Amino acid sequence: MARLYCTSKLESASVICLIGLTLALLMQVSQAQTTPQDFLAPHNAARANVSVGPMTWNTTVAAYAMAYANQRVADCNLTLSGGPYGENLATSTSSNVFVGDAVKLWVSTKIFYDYKSNSCIGGNCGTYTQVVWRNSTDLGCASVTCSNGGTFVICSYYPPGNIVGERPY
Repeated sequence: MARLYCTSKLESASVICLIGLTLALLMQVSQAQTTPQDFLAPHNAARANVSVGPMTWNTTVAAYAMAYANQRVADCNLTLSGGPYGENLATSTSSNVFVGDAVKLWVSTKIFYDYKSNSCIGGNCGTYTQVVWRNSTDLGCASVTCSNGGTFVICSYYPPGNIVGERPY
């Protein structure tokens, strides 16, 4: 079993969610080749659930994500890039994690989002709100196997979301 952890970049602060999720039910065969659709499909499904339009794959944003993922190969640390895009990160202790599992983890933080107050209650929800941020239209993601055998996943969003005081949808 693997444990997956995530982090999200907010407009005014970085919030790290140390949500450990046992992936016994989510584990799938190791990805031989990851496609943009592997990232887009779970993002767009979550967005459709709140009537937000789909994202499109952006090769420039994806190249940025890949370059940053390659910087994390040695340590697999959940360290935000500090770059120009919105960002969700995940890392796993296993190399068998399908990239969709990371997106599922980010979306699972929806339980902490209270639309009425536009705030997270009882936990971090910034990864969820970035996934469904209505103004984020372009997506670029990457996944690498780290030196420790784990997996590092990054999705970058343009324009960035999680702007303080604004609602995601």
